[in-house]
Amino acid sequence: MHVYALIHQAAIDLVLPRGIAQALETISCGQMAAVVEPGLALEPLQADDTKLLEAVLAHDRVIRELFLQTTVLPLRFTAFPERESLLADLQTNQQTYLETLARLRGRAEYAVKFEALPTAIEPVDPNLTGKAYFLAKKQHYQGQQRQQELQDTELNALIATISQHYPVATQPSLQQIYILAEQNNPAKLEAQLAQLSLQASHWRLTWGEPLPPFHFV
Repeated sequence: MHVYALIHQAAIDLVLPRGIAQALETISCGQMAAVVEPGLALEPLQADDTKLLEAVLAHDRVIRELFLQTTVLPLRFTAFPERESLLADLQTNQQTYLETLARLRGRAEYAVKFEALPTAIEPVDPNLTGKAYFLAKKQHYQGQQRQQELQDTELNALIATISQHYPVATQPSLQQIYILAEQNNPAKLEAQLAQLSLQASHWRLTWGEPLPPFHFV
């Protein structure tokens, strides 16, 4: 039984999109419901890389379409062996799921990328020789190190500033983060990010469209 997302039981009247291979349905337990594709066999998909990729993309599409209609707890590409195990999970973790849904209501995830701007360090003069050349090489290297330190300091400051206003999920490289912000008022977030981008001397900020909160569940 393939499961796409968890929703509040009150939202089960939403329009269900087509799944990976067939129609979807909801399974309810208390105040929670799961959007599932009950008859999907994963083994044939896992045996074919092309079909598996198409299934993963369809999984993402379904979650996005549900997200446009209601608050969702998106699940990774996953399955429950049977209906009873899904119902048991909904029963056991219902309070946690409801609290998460309440925290996410009206919010969306935005990916923010940081692109390092080109440095203005002068290259080493190829006409230099001997000690002058090695001194120039050393100074060039030290200049690169200082530039990297300035970039890192500014990046950390940018992320810290954003974190003061929004929940943030970071990546190991820190050059892309995810922000949880209002779903129906992206202009506020965009204005704040645009202002930060103007103030940053070492980084260019870009951001994407509102998405289901994959990194906040």
